[in-house]
Amino acid sequence: SGVTFAYISLLGCVGENLAARLRRRLMATLLTQDVAFFDRHRSAELLSRLSGDVQDFKSAFKSAVSQGLRNATQTVGSLGYLVAMSPRLSAFFLLYIPLVVAVGLGLGSMLRALSKRAAAQQAAANAVAHEALTQMRSVKAFGMEAEELRLYEGQVEEAAALARRLALGIGLFQALSNLAVNGVVLTVLCGGGVCIGRGELTAGELTAYLVGVQTAMRSAANLSPLFGHAIKGATAGGRVFRLLDSRPCIEIDRGRPGLLTELAAPVSAGQDLVRLENVRFAYPGRPDAVVLDGVSLTVPSGCVVAVCGRSGAGKSTVTQLLTRFYDPTDGRVLLAGRDLRSYDPGWVRDRLVGLIPQEPALFCATIRENIRYGRPEATDAEVEAAARLAQAHKFIKAFPRGYDTHVGERGLAVSGGQKQRIAIARALLKDPKLLILDEATSALDSESERLVQAALQQAMQGRTVIVIAHRLSTIESADYVVVMGNGRVLEASALAIFRV
Repeated sequence: SGVTFAYISLLGCVGENLAARLRRRLMATLLTQDVAFFDRHRSAELLSRLSGDVQDFKSAFKSAVSQGLRNATQTVGSLGYLVAMSPRLSAFFLLYIPLVVAVGLGLGSMLRALSKRAAAQQAAANAVAHEALTQMRSVKAFGMEAEELRLYEGQVEEAAALARRLALGIGLFQALSNLAVNGVVLTVLCGGGVCIGRGELTAGELTAYLVGVQTAMRSAANLSPLFGHAIKGATAGGRVFRLLDSRPCIEIDRGRPGLLTELAAPVSAGQDLVRLENVRFAYPGRPDAVVLDGVSLTVPSGCVVAVCGRSGAGKSTVTQLLTRFYDPTDGRVLLAGRDLRSYDPGWVRDRLVGLIPQEPALFCATIRENIRYGRPEATDAEVEAAARLAQAHKFIKAFPRGYDTHVGERGLAVSGGQKQRIAIARALLKDPKLLILDEATSALDSESERLVQAALQQAMQGRTVIVIAHRLSTIESADYVVVMGNGRVLEASALAIFRV
């Protein structure tokens, strides 16, 4: 019992450590991928790899160790005993084994492909559920509960159909395994009869030989149920390891030699901080749809530059390039006279650029933790100072728990204007040299917009600011205005700092 306890405990610990290590490595790999990677992969799919696939791989590993090694050792040992006892008789069923192996390999290849399809379909079903649950307010608002259920049921039924086919295939494999065992016994009996007739073997020796055959075949038969686990584990492991092998096009590698972690040259007021030179860009998922077509513009240090234009003109894409979520297809983005690609992208995002998007993302944590997100080492006093600058301190203190108030999932416990001001405070806590406002007030009512505009006026003091906006009220304080359309700069201010 002591040995059993030690064996089971050790195996369980090894399996859990393996799963935890895989999950840590996979999460680390996912976090270092570039934005284009997440354009290609749905979040529900990645969550499935992180949880379900690692679990399947761990289960297959534990089954292989706990049962596979024991039965495989018994099978090999029994076969060695049989060959030593009667080489001639062993030749009868050893010639039979290659046929069994060939059939098993062919069936195994088919089942692996089917397992991949079943897993992919299950991931698609999970994606439908994930999307419905994360967008539940929209589902309720449009009364689409029945439609979402219909979509999910359709995906689940397809996944179940593939899983049933996989179960039938595994059942067929096990049935053929049992048939092969019986075939081996019959082969040995026939061969044994021939050997007895020739006087090469006695009846007692044949009986002992049959006992050895039964031991070998029983151990081999015990391996067949593990085949299904092995198929699922190998398929799941393959998906996990493919993700682990993924390499981002834009690597965040802090401390890598050759990357700048400070501005290439001091930039005084009026000098160029950012310059785009004949930039062309198309998103990796839509390489034929050119979003920016030969855009050239200059952003002087200490100025507020407003970028206007219709939806789809390419305004927000400019911000994606400045934060280096993507690199231009052609042309260059210069920062203090040096190509942006010569800077450490982690440093650019951590310290240089502060981004306030139209829909800021708040985490299911406290207000203090959300503001501190960009600078985890910031003190409480620095957090409150940033909140005051963002016109957020007053409403935060009005909550019963103040800065320790939880904002709920995706910030649903606070209003849109409050969420936006928390996001402004978070950006200001980094004290960025370049502040990017991507339509930060377009989704707010007039009162919330007034409060956020007051916060933005405070935030823009002494900084270089790029404002992406539709509303006139958002660009009233701009020093320069540029109008974009169809991926080009259509108009610039009379000062002509933008080169068309």
